[in-house]
Formats: sequence, C-alpha cells, structure tokens
Amino acid sequence: MILFVLVVLAALAFEYINGFHDAANAIATVVSTKVLTPRQAIALAAVFNLTGALMGTAVASTIGKGMVDPKVVTMPAILCALLGAIAWNLLTWWLGLPSSSSHALIGGLCGAAVATARGDWSVLKWNSGLLPKVVIPMVTSPIVGFLVGALLMFSLLALLRKSTPHIVHSLFGKLQLVSAAWMAHSHGTNDAQKTMGIIALALFTATADGAFASLPSTFDFLRTPDFTVAAWVVVICALTMAAGTAAGGWRIIRTLGHKMVKLQPVHGFAAETTAALIIHAASSHGIPLSTTHVISTSIMGVGAAKRFSAVKWGVVERIVWAWVLTLPVTALIGYILARAAAAF
Repeated sequence: MILFVLVVLAALAFEYINGFHDAANAIATVVSTKVLTPRQAIALAAVFNLTGALMGTAVASTIGKGMVDPKVVTMPAILCALLGAIAWNLLTWWLGLPSSSSHALIGGLCGAAVATARGDWSVLKWNSGLLPKVVIPMVTSPIVGFLVGALLMFSLLALLRKSTPHIVHSLFGKLQLVSAAWMAHSHGTNDAQKTMGIIALALFTATADGAFASLPSTFDFLRTPDFTVAAWVVVICALTMAAGTAAGGWRIIRTLGHKMVKLQPVHGFAAETTAALIIHAASSHGIPLSTTHVISTSIMGVGAAKRFSAVKWGVVERIVWAWVLTLPVTALIGYILARAAAAF
C-alpha cells in the first residue's frame, strides 16, 4: 500500500512537472507576440489545459495497457519509470530544451518493464502499440507540423498581401487568443491523459497484487480488477496539470517564443492552429503524441515560410538532439532503476 501511495505521488509530481515543463507549448507564441502578458497567458493555458484534460481517456488507455504487457508490470517498475521521466524532464527544463514529456514517460515505462521481465523484450507491445502509436508518430508528426505550419503561413501571407500591417496585427492579435486557447485545450486532451494511464495501471497492478484486499469498503474505489480509468483519476490529474501549468516554464518559453523564430501575431496564430489541429486529431485516436515536437516544428514551419533564414537552426539542432535522446535515455534510466530496485 505504501508503494502504491508513492507511485501515485510520483505520478502526480510528473503531471505537475509536465504542466510547467510543457506550459510553453501552449503559450510561448502568444507571449512572444505580446498578445498576452505572461501571467495572462499562463492563466489561459491553465484553464484550457484543465478543460482538455477532462475530455476522454483514449490516450490514457494507450499508455496504461497499449505500450507494455500490464500483467508483468510491478509497482516498483512503475515508480522507476516515473522517476526516470521526472529526472529527464527536470534536466531538459533546466537546460531550456523543449523535450517530450510523453516520450520520457513511455521510455521510462518500457525500460522498467524490460528490466522487470529480466530482459524479455516481448513484454513490449511493439506491433500493436509502440510502432504505430509512438515510433511512427514520433517521426511523422514533426514533419507534418512543419509542412502544415508552412502551408498555412504561405496561405495567410497570400490572403493578406494587400492588408496593412496594422490591420493584420490587430486582427490576429484577437484571433491568437482563440488559437492559444485551442492549443492549450488540445495539450490537455493528450498530455494530461498520460498520467491518468499510469495511475490506472498502478491501480490495476495493486489490485492484482492484493494490496487493497484488507482495506475497508470505503476504499472500494481503489479496487480495479480490470483496466479502467476512473473519474476521480481524471479529475485529480486534470487539476494537477492545471496547477503545474500555472507555475509556468519560463526557460522553455524563451526558447520556443524568442530564440527559435521571431514571431508576430499572425505567425503565432498559424503555429498554434497547426499544432492544435494535429494534437486534437491524435488524441481522438488514442495516440500519445509529443505536443512539444508538434508545436516546435509548427513554429519552424511558420518561420521558414517567412524566409528560411528566419529560423535559428542552431537552436533547432539543440532541440532535435533532445528529441532524439529522450526515448533511449529514459528507457535506460528506467531499466537501471528497475534492476537496482529488484536487487533490494
């Protein structure tokens, strides 16, 4: 029971860190274009992350039972996966790199599961889960984000070529409020659900292990003989994500909103609309997409539509390295921690 409590606390800590680590995904552009102040933008992101987090559990189910065989997952393995993901998130946050919290969690879970199974890679659901819902989207979503962002920006530039800068700035200053809210909502539909899936997996594992057998009927809500995502799990994760978002993530906001491309409201609108559309589509299909990858490449695409040199490719290179390293590094951390835990 104590181990279960530790897992839930670690999961909520991950959700909170995910909130401020990924707050930049929703609000970096609206801050950099000065449409909203940082405080206003964070408040908007917190509210709409909350509404998004309350919408469905398809992604949670994918994380909880679609990546690894839930029958071989133990409570220590889940805890090790979370600790690995938290460590990577904090490191990349400190470095100001918009890495993927999603891939950090998935990598940690896969590494810990393989360690628990004593090196048996068959515990990974490669063909039904990891390949179609993680690996392929990991490669394709940044490309789609870049191309759609560039295409939308080209289209807007063509439509607005006869408009004065003042009209464009005024119009898209208002429209960017809508796109930023949609981006935050979409982020909530995807990222908040990942922790829901982990807590649901912990409940399922603890129930199977008999951890709740001696508890009075008051705690029946904890008993989860079949993998399901309970309403109370959804609510607590949604609130935690919103609280983390409210804490902000200024280092990453500076990277996305200032260092990579210089943005105006029309560019922010194009990037946010592109990212929100892609993330929303992924969430509806239960795909745990990297919202970080999508918004980052959408910004790159929008910047490249202005002119290719508008994108600061040196900053992009640092970001890409963080993306590439996230899955293997967190998988290794999860594996090492799980093996170490098994030794005690």
